[in-house]
Amino acid sequence: MTTTTTLTADQLPLAEVTLDFAKEHLAPNAVAWDQDKHFPVDVLRKAAEFGLGGVYVREEHGGSGLTRADGVVIFEALATGCPSIAGYLSIHNMVAWMIDRYGDDAQRARWLPALCSAETLGSYCLTEPGAGSDAAALTTRAEKDGDAYVLTGVKQFISGAGSSGVYVVMARTGEDGPRGISAFVVERDDPGLSFGPNERKMGWNAQPTRQVILDGVRVPADRRLGAEGEGFRIAMHGLNGGRLGIAACSLGGAQDALDRSLAHLADREAFGARLLDAQALRFRLADMATELSAARALVRQAAGALDSGDPEALQLCAMAKRFATDTGYSVADRALQLHGGYGYLSEYGVEKIVRDLRVHQILEGTNEIMRVIVARGLTESLR
Repeated sequence: MTTTTTLTADQLPLAEVTLDFAKEHLAPNAVAWDQDKHFPVDVLRKAAEFGLGGVYVREEHGGSGLTRADGVVIFEALATGCPSIAGYLSIHNMVAWMIDRYGDDAQRARWLPALCSAETLGSYCLTEPGAGSDAAALTTRAEKDGDAYVLTGVKQFISGAGSSGVYVVMARTGEDGPRGISAFVVERDDPGLSFGPNERKMGWNAQPTRQVILDGVRVPADRRLGAEGEGFRIAMHGLNGGRLGIAACSLGGAQDALDRSLAHLADREAFGARLLDAQALRFRLADMATELSAARALVRQAAGALDSGDPEALQLCAMAKRFATDTGYSVADRALQLHGGYGYLSEYGVEKIVRDLRVHQILEGTNEIMRVIVARGLTESLR
């Protein structure tokens, strides 16, 4: 069973190239990057040479012009090499897509070429210390001052912070609630922008996570994406795709863990027989493979719905994110168990996958919030 199962004729070479990239450039270094907390910017730029810096950005703006259905194939393949780096690239691509989709021609020309080449990296700034799942309650403010806005507030858990050059920031320009939020592009060198220390995390150590601190950051009005009050809608539309990216990364990481388990059980013997020949262990492998296939099908269904503008895309993306990230973590955890004591050793790489995939159940909207979204869609007609 591989991640290339059930792909279209166009997607098959895309998956093969990306799998080769992950095998050559990510997998051999993943454990060391995790241990050293090293963010391999040079490798991100190499990935961009293959079109992975602007996966969803239109070709006329320097991107690859691919679909969400293509994207989930790409990010699943990348995550077989390192879920942390694949996860960051998913976020970077979400930022680039938001600028392409909601920016004007001048904004696209200013930021997209460097984002697509990964010469400049992007970060998404929605979450705050006091506004996580309740994102509409954010308190970062953007006060209008002549032909500019002055941004003040703190963003929390921002992937790439400090290394990224472009930050899409959600800030309050009006009333309480979602209608008072607008979106802005802040650059790393803007006066008043600073960063907290790199967080000490359970996983995702190969990418930095810091607070983004906005202390009277003055940005001209042409840094606003869309109209005033549209920021929350922009943020949520970005997250639909971001959730699929993270779901796909969970699939790739878990698939790698399953593949490692197959190889390990084939090599190990106990009580005079290969572990792989023990029926109880074969049943576990069968369940893991079945669950991954089911999650993959849901992720690809949701990606197709998002591409086609299906009115149920929001619920399907939430379903896919919840199911794939829960399944991915569960499969990886069982893979560690199948490795026995070796699974607990960092050199085997499985414990890193477990740690990396755990956060996927939290970011891009916790899985509890995914259930809220799905339940709301189910019950709307009954109100």
